[in-house]
Amino acid sequence: MLMQFDLLHIGSLVALAHVLGVIAACHAILYTRTSQGAIAWAVSLVAMPYFTVVPYLFLGRSKFRGYADARRLENESLRTLSHPRQWDTLDSSGGHPTTELGHRVIRSLTRLGGMPFLPGNRVRTLVNGEATFAAILEAIEAAQKYVIVQFFIVRADALGEMLKDALLAKAAEGVRIYFLYDSIGSFDLPHAYTSALRAGGVDVHPFATNRKFVNRFQVNFRNHRKIVVVDGECAFVGGHNVGVEYLGGHPPLSPWRDTHIEVRGPAVASIQFVFVEDWYWATQQLPEFDAPAFGTASTADPASEGMHCIVIPSGPADRQETCSLFFVEAINAAHERIWITTPYLVPDEAVFAALRLAAMRGVDVRILIPSRRDHIVVFEASKLYAYDAVRAGVRIFRYRPGFLHQKVVLIDSVAAAVGSANLDNRSFRLNFEITVLTVDRGFAAEVEVMLMRDFQEAFEINRDEFRKAPAWRKVAMHVARLFSPVL
Repeated sequence: MLMQFDLLHIGSLVALAHVLGVIAACHAILYTRTSQGAIAWAVSLVAMPYFTVVPYLFLGRSKFRGYADARRLENESLRTLSHPRQWDTLDSSGGHPTTELGHRVIRSLTRLGGMPFLPGNRVRTLVNGEATFAAILEAIEAAQKYVIVQFFIVRADALGEMLKDALLAKAAEGVRIYFLYDSIGSFDLPHAYTSALRAGGVDVHPFATNRKFVNRFQVNFRNHRKIVVVDGECAFVGGHNVGVEYLGGHPPLSPWRDTHIEVRGPAVASIQFVFVEDWYWATQQLPEFDAPAFGTASTADPASEGMHCIVIPSGPADRQETCSLFFVEAINAAHERIWITTPYLVPDEAVFAALRLAAMRGVDVRILIPSRRDHIVVFEASKLYAYDAVRAGVRIFRYRPGFLHQKVVLIDSVAAAVGSANLDNRSFRLNFEITVLTVDRGFAAEVEVMLMRDFQEAFEINRDEFRKAPAWRKVAMHVARLFSPVL
């Protein structure tokens, strides 16, 4: 009798799991943004509800439509009222970028990012964590008016303490400090850390999808941007977060390979404006900057010599899938080569098709990815994409020394992009990202030299990585790829 009672309870739980799975699958079909994602969730929820219903609460459940509409309207209103003045006076339809990339590419990129190409900039690469944070801390130390800091991950370790001490020291001098961190990326940041900053006069806020409270059941739509701006004169953008692992302090993944850039010139105003949008969403207040509101970059002479840059912010509230379309356009713009470095190779179909077509028309297509893993599901899925890419003529390299985290794109010998966006669906559709594209042969040559050193530290894979894998590993790759829409 007792056994029958237990079996009845077990049967009821199994039936309940399947009912919940079907309900969740219907929700996924109605509200998931892409057909691929809807299929992946619906099949897994119906077939394996015991394993997927709970993850769906965290990864798939959202009030996305209302959130996207609210964020989009707010951004459009802010851009109409508060955008940098030089956006109104500069015609980005001609000039040097058009000569190098073509009128149609320039037009599509400016419309895609909602910002113009700006001349008169200086950009330098910062290779790895020591160079990056030395430059950032030096710039903060020289700050006179204000400092903007925004990171996806902030840790209260040795590097985090160095940053905190530097900000507190400048706040004590009367410099205004604005500090924005992602509430999920920095979920383990101690309250004592942010409290110490606030007590020292730093304006600190978490970025959350829902402004009223941090929704722990919504881990999508995170702010993955890394931005530092000092006095409107210099800006830092790239792949580094704040943690000792970005200095190579995490032995399983060290030495850590990453790239940041330092930007000086009119493009700083564009980078700063991206932060203003995020800050306004998080706080419903505009940060207070001295006139000119967007720093000395707004007074630069548009006709002055220097690098031409466009800042391309992207996020889940965009009218178009900005990040994915940027990669497609960059790949299609290449005539000789397109080199991409990314820690995660999980492209959507549009980007993957653009890569294969570029290889077929004779473009030197190379992608540099890690040989070490930090996320096992993403790593297994990327193996299958790498195999399919190699079969189409794309050259895939794995970086040997340590974990590769940089996000860099080199287009022919004329343009290079550095930012926070990975070659995966999470960056394409689920995260807020920022990319700076520089059209300048000198800078492109500098990036080429940097990437050549990386390729020399890598090995090229062939079809054997997949063919010679054991059967269980091949199954794992295919199962992992089912989750590619949310990886």
